[in-house]
Amino acid sequence: METSIQTFIEMCEWDPARFLVFSDNVFGTLIYYSHFLPLVLSLVVGFFVLIQNRKVLTNQLLFLITFLFSVWAFFDLILWATEKNEYTVFFWSVMILIEPFIYALSFYFVNVFVSKTDVSLKKKFAIFLPLLPIIILLPTKFVLQGFDLTNCYREAVEGFIAIYYVYFIEIVYTFWILDFAFRKYRQAEREMRKQIVLITIGVILFLISFVSGNIVGSLTEDWNLAQVGLFSMPIFVIFLGYMIVKFKAFNVKLIGAQALVFALGFLVFGIIFIRTIDNVRLVALATLVLIVIVGYLLIKGVKKEIEQREELANLIQQRESLVHLIDHKVKGSFTRSKYVFAEMLDGTFGPISEEIKKRAEEGLESNDAGIKTIDLVLNVANLQKGGFKYDMKTVDFLEIVRQSITEKKPPIETKGLKFVEDIKEGNYSTAGDPFWLKEVVNNFIDNAGKYTKAGSVTVGLAREADPAKDGASKIKFYVKDSGMGITEEDRKILFTEGGRGKDSVKVNVDSTGYGLYSVKLIVEAHKGKVWAESEGQGKGSTFYVELDAL
Repeated sequence: METSIQTFIEMCEWDPARFLVFSDNVFGTLIYYSHFLPLVLSLVVGFFVLIQNRKVLTNQLLFLITFLFSVWAFFDLILWATEKNEYTVFFWSVMILIEPFIYALSFYFVNVFVSKTDVSLKKKFAIFLPLLPIIILLPTKFVLQGFDLTNCYREAVEGFIAIYYVYFIEIVYTFWILDFAFRKYRQAEREMRKQIVLITIGVILFLISFVSGNIVGSLTEDWNLAQVGLFSMPIFVIFLGYMIVKFKAFNVKLIGAQALVFALGFLVFGIIFIRTIDNVRLVALATLVLIVIVGYLLIKGVKKEIEQREELANLIQQRESLVHLIDHKVKGSFTRSKYVFAEMLDGTFGPISEEIKKRAEEGLESNDAGIKTIDLVLNVANLQKGGFKYDMKTVDFLEIVRQSITEKKPPIETKGLKFVEDIKEGNYSTAGDPFWLKEVVNNFIDNAGKYTKAGSVTVGLAREADPAKDGASKIKFYVKDSGMGITEEDRKILFTEGGRGKDSVKVNVDSTGYGLYSVKLIVEAHKGKVWAESEGQGKGSTFYVELDAL
């Protein structure tokens, strides 16, 4: 006579699960501890990162990874607790799909994080294609053959996909991540290399620890030892927190540090509910490792922060003294000598020879250039500390550009350069201060004329759709020249305070490095962005400004 499933359950004395996860079928409190800790931490970190900026792809991907991991951990608890064979088969099969899906998303995440942009549609297809056989065959015996009623272990019988294929593609994803990171590392600059190494280590540790629990448990039959693998999430949080704090990878400032402290608190709190001495030792060891890592990173970060704040305070004090000196002494001296040269030219001191007149004109021109340089430095100082308010209103950016062209075109053409206008007609209304926006336009056109010996200067203006802002429009202004170009070394210091190319002084002796820096401050105050492109030295350059259109 065939034994019914219910009779078999009664013979095995399985305990009915309460709220899906609470039952005496779970043989140790450590199972709950090892599952709930990463489950809660992953949700906390994932939601924090997502809330900060929901439109950034890295934030979205990290949230999806942490959310799926939480789902996986919860489903695994159900498998430990449930006495129902249909629940076992269903949740087991779903977990078989979630696990490699997390691997695929992790590779996608590393791609976007390192490249700072989304991957192509073709690469997305390649990343997720290996999951297709699992999805298609999920309800078949190739994944799960059924429920094993020959013993009291409450296990499903896995098929070829679950036993071999899933582990195979997880290995492929792991080496794919390592290969991608290695190639990008070789191409990256020094600072970016640190980010690549840290994010790769964090993701690889997470993935290896994630799958190690099943491997260790299956090989050793010691499922207490296997729980160590699930402590991967706190480890991943530590690396993620370090990335956030050090590199501001997700623009969430100190959330990383808060997550680390929360992880430690959760670990210590959990020890209260561990009953056996073996479990206490295991958890205490994991807690000690986390405390050492977290403590080192936080102490190192705080120490560096204090040193930077002290240096910054000294620099600010020195700068304010220097600005005061320039404003009251240096500018005053230039102004007084300017009046002397001007009075010489207008005849205040009587008739002068042509030679003296020529020298006076040169002196007046030199004085004006000096005053302009001083004004530029003072403007930068005011822009940095918010020394004034912008007169924000609706302006026609096209009109500003045309005014600047009218003033700047003649001297550029006098040098023998071709002046090209690439301006698309349309509505270029934007919110801004017309005076400072014109300073931005003037700076770009002036620089193009100064650093171009032969060829042309092109001023362009267009209005484009912005896909990142739900189809809103943006205004793109650019100035392109055929001048000295920009080297990779010079590109790093463009738009920084005092940053100027090593050869720029040879072409323009009045170069200070403050012009482009002031442009950056002005554009950012207008919620826009500014950047430059060049194919290299001697190949010209193009400077861009983007503003939100109304």
